[in-house]
Amino acid sequence: MLPVQKPAKTYNTLEKIRQRKEELLEELQKDNDRFSVLWNKVFVSKKSSTKGEFLTSVVTNSITAVDVFIMVRKLLKNYRGLFARKR
Repeated sequence: MLPVQKPAKTYNTLEKIRQRKEELLEELQKDNDRFSVLWNKVFVSKKSSTKGEFLTSVVTNSITAVDVFIMVRKLLKNYRGLFARKR
């Protein structure tokens, strides 16, 4: 969830502006590190720890492939006129 916007502060000295800039840079770096970790977790492949899990994933992927094949075949059969060459 995004943090709630705080009202804008007024800064009277150049030193306070520099301090605020450094604080914002530190916050951005922390957010960047956190997002990098989360982004890398998305693309890490999970290794099957047991043969049963491996077999389950193979069966699931096979059923999905067959389902997609049947769906594409039905779509091509029903909408053949859209894919036919015009003479």
